[in-house]
Amino acid sequence: MDSKRGNERSLIFSYLQLRTVIGLLGIALPFVLAFGALLLFGAGIQTSISSYYHTGMRDVLVGTLFAVGFFLLSYRGYDRRDNIAGNLACLFAVGVALFPTAPDGAVTNAARVIGQVHTASAALLFLTLAYFSLFLFTQTDPNKTPSKRKLQRNRVYKACGYVIGVCILLIATYYFLPDEVASRLGGYRPVYWLETLALLAFGFSWFTKGEAILKDEGELPG
Repeated sequence: MDSKRGNERSLIFSYLQLRTVIGLLGIALPFVLAFGALLLFGAGIQTSISSYYHTGMRDVLVGTLFAVGFFLLSYRGYDRRDNIAGNLACLFAVGVALFPTAPDGAVTNAARVIGQVHTASAALLFLTLAYFSLFLFTQTDPNKTPSKRKLQRNRVYKACGYVIGVCILLIATYYFLPDEVASRLGGYRPVYWLETLALLAFGFSWFTKGEAILKDEGELPG
């Protein structure tokens, strides 16, 4: 019996570590790209996170997306919805990596189509991550009374999910602005900062899900 419970604890803590790693990758990515491009290649803040594909940080961007996709594919939650969401998030993350955003300036029709696939994949990835935070992470075992820490974590998940959703909405709004207004705002790199905020929310949500913070004490996590 003790051996079985020990195996259960080991499995649970492995999943907690997996969630924590996913969260750390999301939090670190925008800063690694920005500081790496600045320090190693003398490049300033790009128009978006995806635009780092066209800098010397391309391999870091693609490698991180594949790593996140692999971890999401490996993720198994409490029911079938978690598994489906993890598989879809993996697919979208790999899509973002394999189909780069179109470079700034004049582009070919092929590059434009590839960029559109990239944009669709990125939007679907962020929507899936928001779904994780709002609807999956907030689930509670119906046979348990949620602990105080669990209720606190749920508030974090919801806040992170809403932040991701608002960021997606604002990015979409920016792309539909008149050219004159969009070009005036472009110098402030709004898409980059909104994507960074969304990635931080995604990472913090998964970091919390791994119980790196707000951990239940003295019991198996639920």
